[in-house]
Amino acid sequence: MAGLFLPAAPGWAAVRLPAVLAEHMVFQQNQPVHLWGLADPQEKVTVSFRGHTASAVTGDSGTWSIYLPPGSAGGPFSLTVSGSNTIEFRDVMVGEVWVASGQSNMELATRDVMNAAKELETATHPQMRLFVVERNVSGYPREDLAATGWQAATPETVRDFSAVAYFFGRHLLEKLDVPIGLIDSTWGGTPAEAWTSMRALGSDAGLMPVFSSWATTAASFASAERQREMAEEEYEREKQEGKDPKPLPWTPNQRLSWSPAGLFNAMIAPLTHFPIRGVIWYQGESNAGADRVELYGRLFRTLIEDWRRDWAEPDLPFLFVQLASFKSTDDWPLLREKQTEALSLRNTGMAVTIDIGDPDNIHPKDKQDVGLRLALAARGIAYGEHIEYSGPRFRSAAPEGASMVVCLDHANGLAAAKRGPLEGFEVAGADEKYVAASAVVEGTTLRLSSPSVSRPMFARYAWASAPEGNLVNGDGLPASPFRSSH
Repeated sequence: MAGLFLPAAPGWAAVRLPAVLAEHMVFQQNQPVHLWGLADPQEKVTVSFRGHTASAVTGDSGTWSIYLPPGSAGGPFSLTVSGSNTIEFRDVMVGEVWVASGQSNMELATRDVMNAAKELETATHPQMRLFVVERNVSGYPREDLAATGWQAATPETVRDFSAVAYFFGRHLLEKLDVPIGLIDSTWGGTPAEAWTSMRALGSDAGLMPVFSSWATTAASFASAERQREMAEEEYEREKQEGKDPKPLPWTPNQRLSWSPAGLFNAMIAPLTHFPIRGVIWYQGESNAGADRVELYGRLFRTLIEDWRRDWAEPDLPFLFVQLASFKSTDDWPLLREKQTEALSLRNTGMAVTIDIGDPDNIHPKDKQDVGLRLALAARGIAYGEHIEYSGPRFRSAAPEGASMVVCLDHANGLAAAKRGPLEGFEVAGADEKYVAASAVVEGTTLRLSSPSVSRPMFARYAWASAPEGNLVNGDGLPASPFRSSH
């Protein structure tokens, strides 16, 4: 427990809990119940929950940590923590707990999605509890975080909560029929390195470009800051001289707050002592630049393993959203490819969203299907249900005469969405000049061909920032973009 809290000052007295341990919270079922906090040095702290009682005596730092036996889902239960004072919660649930994190598409509030008014009318779910981590940044791992506390899902609380997380949780609530706890720890526009620990970043020489990129950003900010100071000095001087100075257009560069590990330290590290079932993640837009995308595959896999290490759960389910369609640069297909590569890690799942994006809006409004697809992945990966949870996924491709034969996984019932011909496929010869190709379904494979390419050697699908691909499987889940050769 050393490092969970700063050393207690003399006369700390009252037993104190971190923000995530509060009234209306949800503990993860079938995992030990972990409680921790502060009290006076050498103070005995006793915890009682569901018929179990345990005690601990704080050390010189005043920290304490207690584990109680795991239990099945249910509630509400009472929880008592006592030392020189007593804290009692009467509305504690036990069920399934998920952390939702990433940038603006995960942060986007339910009030801003399609059919928001109708969705909010039915957003009362007493068994669903919501916890919002306030934005913060830190140069070192924090022991606690700022948060609004746990709240039951109501139209008022869901309104400003992550829409993806809410729709994900709503589906799990319907299918699992147990209390659901959702922790929203998000910040729009942020890069993956800000959500990764310094230990993980610093231990991989291959990730050093993260720091050089940040140094360039910080230097740019420092230059802009000096220019701002000079402009303000000029503004004040002209005012004193009775002149009418031009308004200052300067706005702060928020990227200074998103330094490597800065958000992990402030918004994730304090949560890692709280057992959870898994993570849902929606991020990548901020890493899609030409100078950043090649590193993303390595960085993203590092982030996943980093969080698993900090939660002490080597198989922690980590489910993520592939970037949706958006008219952007050629780097977006590359970043989608890097996201797909992360599926090589165990217990990972990906929700493909190229079919529900908005080419003209980086924040597509259909978050209902995003949440649903993540929930299907959770049911298949985290809960072991025998359901189809993924769209068709590329396995291999090989030339066969004048055709390319593409083998896919999750490929039962291959078809075009809304019927019609398959779209979005291309083939190329040895010159790697791609042309549009026709596609024919042959069981769980596809045969691609084009009269313009007599001897095709390469194939790709939906390879554009806002692709037109329409391949789905029998469950209507869309195929992920792919190319057969890098």
